[in-house]
Amino acid sequence: MTKHTTTLTKADLIEEVLNITELPRKESETIVETIFDSIIGALQKGEKIEIRGFGSFRTRERRGRVGRNPKTGEKVEVPAKKIPYFKPSKELKDFVNNAAAEASAAGDSQAV
Repeated sequence: MTKHTTTLTKADLIEEVLNITELPRKESETIVETIFDSIIGALQKGEKIEIRGFGSFRTRERRGRVGRNPKTGEKVEVPAKKIPYFKPSKELKDFVNNAAAEASAAGDSQAV
């Protein structure tokens, strides 16, 4: 069994909005961009974003540390920084795991 992965892009999301809503392309782009800009803006302000049934976005503080330059071995001070973090909801985890289990079961029945 080969593992095939695809990547869902922003253009794909815009196309999905376009197909479902039948809005003009420019309006579909605006919708997707507005959602992303809203999430980014909230994270920049240190706010938490919670989308019920999907998950939550927040930032986490990564402490500063002393690292090493891999080429020279010289010690380098790595400053503290905020990193975005996504925590999936239980519902999302269940959807993903049920889809994986169903695909696996379908694959097993075809192998017989």
